[in-house]
Amino acid sequence: MKKSDFYFDLPERLIAQHPLVQRDASRLLVLDRKDGSVTHRHFHDLLEYVQPGDCMVFNNSRVIPARLMGHAVGHTTPIEVLLLTDKGNGVWECLTRPGRKTREGVELTFGDGLLTATVESVQPDGNRLIRFHYNGIFLEILEKLGTMPLPPYIKEKLDDPERYQTVYSKTPGSAAAPTAGLHFTKELLAALEAKGVKLAFVTLHVGLGTFRPVKEDEITDHIMHSEFYMMDEQTAQIINQTRASGGKVWGVGTTACRTMETIADEGGCVRAQSGWTDIFIYPGYRFKSIDHMITNFHLPESTLMMLISAFASREMIMNAYHQAIEEEYRFFSFGDSMTIL
Repeated sequence: MKKSDFYFDLPERLIAQHPLVQRDASRLLVLDRKDGSVTHRHFHDLLEYVQPGDCMVFNNSRVIPARLMGHAVGHTTPIEVLLLTDKGNGVWECLTRPGRKTREGVELTFGDGLLTATVESVQPDGNRLIRFHYNGIFLEILEKLGTMPLPPYIKEKLDDPERYQTVYSKTPGSAAAPTAGLHFTKELLAALEAKGVKLAFVTLHVGLGTFRPVKEDEITDHIMHSEFYMMDEQTAQIINQTRASGGKVWGVGTTACRTMETIADEGGCVRAQSGWTDIFIYPGYRFKSIDHMITNFHLPESTLMMLISAFASREMIMNAYHQAIEEEYRFFSFGDSMTIL
């Protein structure tokens, strides 16, 4: 299967530059896998599709202010460092710009020396392993010096950084938001619970590897980057009990779905565990743990397009996307939503 099979032409005006004032006022495209039909609703209408006894699985990872601006010691040229993955013991895998200024051994400084770092190695893909030196708590220093790592297609300034967090975000560690969850409000979550829907939470710290463009023409040649995930015993019990009692399991976002599919056995049962996943889902994959999916509208030729095309079919997804473009839905991180039944 070719990368070009997942291409579509998107007018630039449809790339959402800011979130709506009311999170759940976004539009909702409902795709029914049984017949390929498409219905146009709003996100708060989701309550009509979820049934008592179902459960929704959310990714509660919280975005850290992962973009740092500094310079090499003894130089003044600005250097941008984007934290991707915590490797432990103060070492992070990072993207840097300009790369030529961050060769192995280069010493970096941020915030007048409040945070310093050493480039330990240059990875084959161009990422850097950087060791940070500081006094105190690293995340507190990031809150002072870092900024929210918005995707490059968002050109406008975000006035409230909390709008790039889900209302249920809890565990810091992501370099990008699990954006399907941005549409939920605390009131909508309460309404779901009042209807008898169980809420379950996993953690997958989103790295930029998920969103990197597929460069190979044959999609099977693409290699995914690993991301850290966690599922606790409470969540595992909720999911297994839902399945055992005949309820439906909803995956909120591709990150929650990838976590579930990494953990689930062939019968769809899950167990508490943590680890690293580089699962790459594309058409031909058989889902084990997810009955319905909530997702945003994704970039052309992305691994996320491939994942949702595996859940429905490429033809259904491309038709739904063409309808979304005709109806002028808002696309990408701050855009509208889609549910696949």
